[in-house]
Amino acid sequence: MDSHSSISLPDLRTRILLEVSDRLSSPGAHDTGFHPHSDVPMPSRDVLGEVMEILKRVLFPGYYGNPDLSRQTMHFHIGADLDRLHRLMVEQVRRGFCFQCALDSDAIRCEECLHRSEEVVLRFIEQLPEVKRLLATDVHAAYIGDPAAKSHGEAIYCYPSIVAMTHYRVAHALSSLEVPLIPRILTELAHSVTGIDIHPGAQIGEYFFMDHGTGIVIGETCVIGRNVRVYQGVTLGAKSFPLDEKGNPIKGIARHPIVEDDVIIYSGATILGRVRIGRRSVIGGNVWITRDVPAESRVLQHRFHVQSFLDGSGI
Repeated sequence: MDSHSSISLPDLRTRILLEVSDRLSSPGAHDTGFHPHSDVPMPSRDVLGEVMEILKRVLFPGYYGNPDLSRQTMHFHIGADLDRLHRLMVEQVRRGFCFQCALDSDAIRCEECLHRSEEVVLRFIEQLPEVKRLLATDVHAAYIGDPAAKSHGEAIYCYPSIVAMTHYRVAHALSSLEVPLIPRILTELAHSVTGIDIHPGAQIGEYFFMDHGTGIVIGETCVIGRNVRVYQGVTLGAKSFPLDEKGNPIKGIARHPIVEDDVIIYSGATILGRVRIGRRSVIGGNVWITRDVPAESRVLQHRFHVQSFLDGSGI
């Protein structure tokens, strides 16, 4: 007989809830799944989503935000957006620093986190003109790299490559300022929408375009030159993970590919490890590369073999 059959449903519910609560809150149950500093909340994905919407309005005025924006009112609207951006980001960056402090043995005091957040956010805002310039090159690369693009505006407003690159360019700027956690959240927000996974630590040059985009993976230590075009399903990943004496992966080593200027990588190609793809090379679809490729090379699959059959003969 079921041991629950003699217990009333309210009593059963109470017993199960108490038992599960005890198990989930026991000391061993939250070694890796508990954020112990309730006085310092985690960064908010919703607020960071608002931050990106503000940045889109600032970086691509007229395409996002106020439909009544004009050249005469642009200065006012961008100024108001930057003020809102500053206030939101200071709090979120502070939370990121405090999250890192909880992990570090040499944690700094919370008031220092706040001061550091103010300084870093201002330095980030100073970089926005350069972020805008880089994104303009990415938009142009999308326009000239896709015959289906009818205008630069279509690329800005419709293309997943530009969405992912906007998040990446912002996240990379914050990562360069040593802001913890926030850059990764920003690129993962784009990943969840576009299917394009770019680590904020990657270094990507001007005029970068991902055609279609779905399934592209670009690892943390990738270095990508100027005028590179990548198609859907491409992986620029790591071949292996060196381990320390305790068996844990060693962090921070260069383990992803270097792609030089003017390279095209077609769909489904997988390039692993710290290999170098020489400039002006073409990497064909569905190839697997773990060695350096000289400049001006073409890496293709073997020619396909065609057979024809008549009424099943030869099958």
